Amino acid sequence: MTDLSTRRPAAPAGTRPPRLHYAWVVAGVALVVLLGSAGFRSAPGLMMDALNAEFGWSHATVGSAVSVNLTLYGLTAPFAAALMDRFGIRLIVVSALLTIATGAGLTVLMTESWQLILCWGVLVGLGSGSMAGAFATTVTGRWFQARQGLVTGVLTAAGAAGNLVFMPVLAALVEHHGWRTAVVVVSLAATAVAVPVLLLMRERPADVGLLPYGATEQPPAPVTDGSALARSLRVLREAARSRAFWLLAGSFAICGATTAGLVGTHFIPAAHDHGMPVTTGASLLALIGVFDVAGTVASGWFTDRFDSRRLLVVYYGLRGLSLLFLPQLFGHSLQPPILAFVIFYGLDWVATVPPTVALCRRHFGADAPIVFGWVLAAHQIGAAVVAGLAGVVRDRFGDYDLAWYAAGGLCAVAVVLCLALRGGGARAGGAPAAATA
Repeated sequence: MTDLSTRRPAAPAGTRPPRLHYAWVVAGVALVVLLGSAGFRSAPGLMMDALNAEFGWSHATVGSAVSVNLTLYGLTAPFAAALMDRFGIRLIVVSALLTIATGAGLTVLMTESWQLILCWGVLVGLGSGSMAGAFATTVTGRWFQARQGLVTGVLTAAGAAGNLVFMPVLAALVEHHGWRTAVVVVSLAATAVAVPVLLLMRERPADVGLLPYGATEQPPAPVTDGSALARSLRVLREAARSRAFWLLAGSFAICGATTAGLVGTHFIPAAHDHGMPVTTGASLLALIGVFDVAGTVASGWFTDRFDSRRLLVVYYGLRGLSLLFLPQLFGHSLQPPILAFVIFYGLDWVATVPPTVALCRRHFGADAPIVFGWVLAAHQIGAAVVAGLAGVVRDRFGDYDLAWYAAGGLCAVAVVLCLALRGGGARAGGAPAAATA
């Protein structure tokens, strides 16, 4: 019996079909890109104390650059998804990587805080946003019919693995060689990651004579006419009529606030406030990434098998509990309580992505990558707001305790939003179907 997951058009006479479906090669390239882009975004949190010491910039000032970065990261995503449909994944991703390399490289010349906002906030934000979740959603939607949840989980976990690879290295560079060395490494790494994209990325399975992995028939030809900007806005206008969109966007905004905005940006300085060395705090954040890889891949596997809405309820509930306990767990050295938090929170870090993507596909069909881009924009706006506010809290009260407690409360709100989400489906054309009970 033929394995449907690898069925493809008959190979020409005298040739042997490849044993490895090219979808896995494309997924591997996407994995490398997402590994790198996650590591590139982690540098500002590592540099916060160094920039304060050299320039006198406050936590709120550096946090504002991170806020701009996170906002543009989110707002770029839906347009990037449409641009990938219009001009191709390879062109957009290579352009994004070179934009990151330029932004990171120029920071070595900065002397004013507005230059940090321009280079790391605007340029790195635009570049990393072009490789945000919409990129993974586009790749999995084009190349996979089977295993979509699992592959989405693996690609999402690449963000955590990127922190695992880059955080300890960049922290050591900042501590022993200065922050300028660290950002030069980021710039060179972003340039290097563009090479496998140029050499190996392909747009669609039909380009190499294949069906999507797990497909038994060729999908409809893509519609790429018209302006990417107009299409992105049209999809937003249509999705905004759906209650499901606002519930997904609201819960995902809280996801961003309680991960990238708070923990991703302020965990290291918060740990340092309690006497913990920066390198130790960075290692703990990287360790969160280790467990996030396992948690997110498992979440992708669960998403292929269980109700995505119920998964989100569990994830947000557990995250909120862990954040409420965090202020009592910090110390000047590694102790079992903080390690327990790292494991527990790490398993939940971005486990929300696979079920959220699945719900976008369920409700919005062919427009799911762009809709998820807009949902991701809400995620990043939530992250941006909290990245800035947490810095203000630290400057005003001398610690981050209020920020951690507020984040735990926000997770309870996310649970309510997910409970309010009901059923739904999508017509072939991508328009949302009527919600069902």
